[in-house]
Amino acid sequence: MCCGRQGGSLSPRDLTHRSRNRRSPDDSESVIEDLRGRLAETEARLERARAREAELSRRLEEMRRFVSVMEILESYLKRRFHEQQERVSCLFSSLAARMKGLKR
Repeated sequence: MCCGRQGGSLSPRDLTHRSRNRRSPDDSESVIEDLRGRLAETEARLERARAREAELSRRLEEMRRFVSVMEILESYLKRRFHEQQERVSCLFSSLAARMKGLKR
């Protein structure tokens, strides 16, 4: 879920840029401001990632509830189907018995 640059990896250009910035107080302030800006961006990305995670968690829980309801409904419908099958089977067997009685 990470986006953008990885935390611990610095390019040679970054290292050169940082070593140059340590030469004067003005440059140090510039580096500090740059780091503060990068920190703010990272915090904003983290906040967006947390919000996205919360939304996905909410949707997952909603889907779990939906699946649970569907499983209950499926169980109920299967039971009703088997009950209806038994009734039809009983009706046919009693009808067959009556038909045998009429033939005699």
